[in-house]
Amino acid sequence: MRCSRRLTLALGFAVPALFVAPAFARTSAAGFIKKWDTDNDGTLDLNEIYRAADAEFDRLDTDHDGTLDLKELRGRMTKAEFDAADHDHDGTLDKAEYRAVVQSRFNAANPDNDGTVDAKEIRSKAGQRLVQLLE
Repeated sequence: MRCSRRLTLALGFAVPALFVAPAFARTSAAGFIKKWDTDNDGTLDLNEIYRAADAEFDRLDTDHDGTLDLKELRGRMTKAEFDAADHDHDGTLDKAEYRAVVQSRFNAANPDNDGTVDAKEIRSKAGQRLVQLLE
């Protein structure tokens, strides 16, 4: 908060947009799990993550062409990540390419390799990168 006050004093006005967390950072790990945990075991497996990914893909696909471009992804991945995921080099990600990124981030968020992510793993840096794609 001290930095925000200094910035306000230096600029003469507040800049609240700089200090607002992205939407994906505002959801609690427990809330995220509860939303997608269809078997109610307190964790998310890859099939549950795919269900979340498919829903988010459809929501982000604003032009309804069955693909996502960088603009539609709205900062969920870097240009380099996008280019690496775009296997057919058409400048978009289809659902399979998007799911491959989701699976890669799921695997990174699941260091114990038990096939599920729990709240602790969702709160990790890798877990938050996964959630970033899904909210």
